[in-house]
Amino acid sequence: MLFLYNLTIYIAGFFLKIIALFSPKIKLFVEGRKNVFSILEEKIKAGDKTIWFHSASLGEYEQGLPVIEKVKQKFPSHKIILTFFSPSGYEVRKNNTVADITIYLPLDTKSNAKRFLKLVHPESVFFIKYEFWLNYLNELEKNQTPTYLISGIFRDSQMFFKWYGGFYRKALKAFTCFFVQNESSKQKIEAIGFKNAIVSGDTRFDRVAAILERDNSLDFIANFKQNQPLIIAGSSWPKDEALLAEYINQAPENVKFIIAPHNIKKEQIENLKSQIKQSTVLFSEKESSDLSQYKVLVIDTVGLLTKIYSYGTIAYVGGGFGNPGIHNILEPAVFGMPIIIGPNYSNFAEATALVSLEGCSVISNPNELKAVFDQLLANQEIYDQKSQICSSFIQNNKGATETILKSVF
Repeated sequence: MLFLYNLTIYIAGFFLKIIALFSPKIKLFVEGRKNVFSILEEKIKAGDKTIWFHSASLGEYEQGLPVIEKVKQKFPSHKIILTFFSPSGYEVRKNNTVADITIYLPLDTKSNAKRFLKLVHPESVFFIKYEFWLNYLNELEKNQTPTYLISGIFRDSQMFFKWYGGFYRKALKAFTCFFVQNESSKQKIEAIGFKNAIVSGDTRFDRVAAILERDNSLDFIANFKQNQPLIIAGSSWPKDEALLAEYINQAPENVKFIIAPHNIKKEQIENLKSQIKQSTVLFSEKESSDLSQYKVLVIDTVGLLTKIYSYGTIAYVGGGFGNPGIHNILEPAVFGMPIIIGPNYSNFAEATALVSLEGCSVISNPNELKAVFDQLLANQEIYDQKSQICSSFIQNNKGATETILKSVF
């Protein structure tokens, strides 16, 4: 089976080079890996002490960041190596300041894994949430390198739990400890023979809790809001935006809206604007506009959403009508905002928990969206209850980073 796995990796690598000729994203994926080994040879010396963190993409990076930051503080003389699998993670965070070297992870061939680990020679390794690359794990086990999974999630659908997944289960022997998010994941990994799992929780709660300690002020948002109720739609997709536009077009006069689309391509922004009949302004137009005179502000840039949430009254988090599902609900929750999402959230433990607690409402059509918005805007008692649930949810789930660090070091 490992032979078939390796053959698949080689075949995938071949076809990705062809696809890269037509796909800008895949081109980044392929081109970004060409100079990885030369970068490592240049920047890591034989005597350097290193610690390696791997994240699949941007979400996993944000999830692991509290641990990376604490490890950097604890071992300032070590070089932190950060790898990404996806361009959507690497291209956004390639200039981060927490890692000494940020690169793409070379494809998981046996020769790549051996060469990578020889050059990096990590004292310890942290995989964030998931991504189980078999050749890297097998080489780490051979080298007896302490290896950890942090904020891990295990589900029945994963290959480890299938009758044909023996070679995947064998690779898990590389892990010194599995730090998992919940008891269910611990039970699943124990059921296949691994007794080295600890329920530490999700490090994202530590990440978002820290947001409250920073300066989140944005003068242009304060000017736009003007002390009026503000509904913020974060990471919206076209299906979300169609529902939102229908509500906005008949919303109470005193309510304002901010929409931060997931995709900020010009054609999508124009399509969104065309659906809204209320006065609408773009972030890119703010220098030449009096924002206070508009009802809707569309954020056609990236990197501001977390701070924008601090001004919100109610949050709508997009992605719940697509696959894989909703975006980050924890960032608005930390500010005590009741949250509304679409129906596709079952693969997200934090959303499932917050829905169960009734801090997060699920809608599937325009009438349901209107009913929830109207109730939260009109009923202060219900609003305050849901607000408190969201704030408490974050505070009650902090501490995963401390648990991990105490156990590892």
